[in-house]
Amino acid sequence: MEQSKKRTIIFTICSMLLLTIGLLLAVRLGAVHIGFSEIWDSIFNYSETLELMLIRDVRIPRALSVLFTGGILGVTGAMIQGVTRNPIAEPSILGVSQGATLVIAIFYALGISVNIKNVMIASLIGALITGLIVLGFISKKANNNSIAKILLAGTAMSTFFISLTTIIGLLSNQSQMIGFWVSGGFRNASWADFRLVFWVGIIGLIIGILLSPKINILSLGDDVAIGLGQNPEKIRFTTLMVIIPMCAAAVAVGKNIAFVGLIVPQIVRKILGEDYRRNIPCSFLLGATLLTFADVAARMLLDPYETPIGVFTALIGIPFFIAVARKERG
Repeated sequence: MEQSKKRTIIFTICSMLLLTIGLLLAVRLGAVHIGFSEIWDSIFNYSETLELMLIRDVRIPRALSVLFTGGILGVTGAMIQGVTRNPIAEPSILGVSQGATLVIAIFYALGISVNIKNVMIASLIGALITGLIVLGFISKKANNNSIAKILLAGTAMSTFFISLTTIIGLLSNQSQMIGFWVSGGFRNASWADFRLVFWVGIIGLIIGILLSPKINILSLGDDVAIGLGQNPEKIRFTTLMVIIPMCAAAVAVGKNIAFVGLIVPQIVRKILGEDYRRNIPCSFLLGATLLTFADVAARMLLDPYETPIGVFTALIGIPFFIAVARKERG
């Protein structure tokens, strides 16, 4: 027990240190390089100069939006993997993120005003519909809880939703804008975006921590959970109802970003073990750190042009996904 607590403390300190470095790099680096003194002035001695406005109104809200979006993706991945007992489950692989992206594309095609409120509504509708479909596959009654069946169902839904999204973009002459959503990114992140992912992320994280003892029990198997007086179906449903608005907020702000929810919980479990009371908050920290550095790389690789952040998460995530899938099959 003492050893696991020690590992958790070391993991938390290292993650927070890396996250702090990542935030500083996110604010400093870009088409215009910013000094530490300007960052200090933008927070504690603000005046309406070009550099300080750039920091206060562009760099800081973007960096914080990335942080909380990454945290949300890490937490939702950990929670899904816990209740499904499936190491390759995560929102994008199960099609939840793509379902949210599809409804956003429909909003674009219908000419509905695209602001943070409407985007969140569209994303929530798409995530809810897809989430309920996923619930049918992870239900014990459906007898579909094997890794292969969940993977096939998720891949089919993801491909179907992205195909529909592409068709809608072509038919509505919105392919460039919708393509931006499909590839992911934080180019226009604002303080309103930050407030959305902050509140949804914090509330979801707190509820996830409160649910973590039940997720621990469910991760041992349905029979064990029933023997301990728990209702597996109720735990799955409750967890999914928490995950859905979190996924919706992540898509509304960061667009369609894949594999963070797959990679992060795997690393956390490898280091800290199977206790979701530690894994859920630590997945938030590591998810925030991973996406922060991915966003810095996306901005700096082809500076002054910006590479879609989904490219970087996919470059890490696809080999990781193949390795985990092969290990589970073996």
